Amino acid sequence: MLDDRKIKVLYAVIDSYLLTAEPIGSRTISKQYDLGVSSATIRNEMSDLEDLGYLNKPHTSSGRVPSDKAYRLYVDQILKAKKLKIDMNKKEEIKRITY
Repeated sequence: MLDDRKIKVLYAVIDSYLLTAEPIGSRTISKQYDLGVSSATIRNEMSDLEDLGYLNKPHTSSGRVPSDKAYRLYVDQILKAKKLKIDMNKKEEIKRITY
């Protein structure tokens, strides 16, 4: 299971990659996102995410790119958040009708 910091780093990599279509390095993440940790910590988290299959490293000296597994997690979380919003709206609608 991924802890909060790994998820934040992963989402930052995915967001950056979607914008640039270029491998993303830890320094880029530390500059563009306020994660409250150093680029070395981000680099370690990215290495862990690579070991877990969420990131790929196209070249030895390059940054990392999201894997299919990472995109699946990202999309599932978006759909989960959207479903929760829909469920909450339905709940409010039912309350209005029944009261």
